[in-house]
Amino acid sequence: MEKTLAAEKPLQVVEAETASSAHDKPLCGPVEPVADRPNRAEAEEAVRTLIKWAGDDPDREGLLDTPGRVVRSYEEFYDGYEADPKAILARTFEETDGYDEIVLLRSIRFESHCEHHMAPIIGRVHVAYLPRRRVVGISKLARLVEIYAKRLQIQEKFTAQVANTIEDVLEPRGVAVVVEAAHHCMTTRGIHKPGAVMVTSRMLGAFRDDASTRREFLAMIGNPATDGTAFS
Repeated sequence: MEKTLAAEKPLQVVEAETASSAHDKPLCGPVEPVADRPNRAEAEEAVRTLIKWAGDDPDREGLLDTPGRVVRSYEEFYDGYEADPKAILARTFEETDGYDEIVLLRSIRFESHCEHHMAPIIGRVHVAYLPRRRVVGISKLARLVEIYAKRLQIQEKFTAQVANTIEDVLEPRGVAVVVEAAHHCMTTRGIHKPGAVMVTSRMLGAFRDDASTRREFLAMIGNPATDGTAFS
């Protein structure tokens, strides 16, 4: 269930649903392009159509190069479809001198787009795991977040995908992911509620089963969405 929360109020964590349906499962890897994927010229012509629909002239000087710019932007916004998130975590390190406490990377900034309005989702992700025998380079955790963010998303699915991939590849004793984000589909359109922050979580293994481990993780990330730092 989704809850939108004003940033100045105490934040309540909403448990994300597991992305385990037959429809969601393929999204945990690279996604095959659709069979009738348009070429660049067709994509640019679609942008010209939208400009006309908005009421402007795509042939005027200021808009002549806009279709090409938009298509290039889309290549950047959605380049997560061609990447394999599991491959990112494949290289691990076993020389940890027996370290078996929480590994946490907090406040990973991300930019995504909602699949309902294609409006920006901007926020931060906190990722933690309890290593069993091996650890992964911290940049790989940030890259994992980026891959899933650069696809059309809903926050609940995004949260589950990050956590489930870490669990599947690293096989740790536990995984915890908290995502907090502002959704422009409700802050700049529709209901127009700027300052609202949505929070989702996915707790697996020890973080789900052991209340003290979960409390330790939540204490380590604090309550950053109320620290006065706006998502921008």
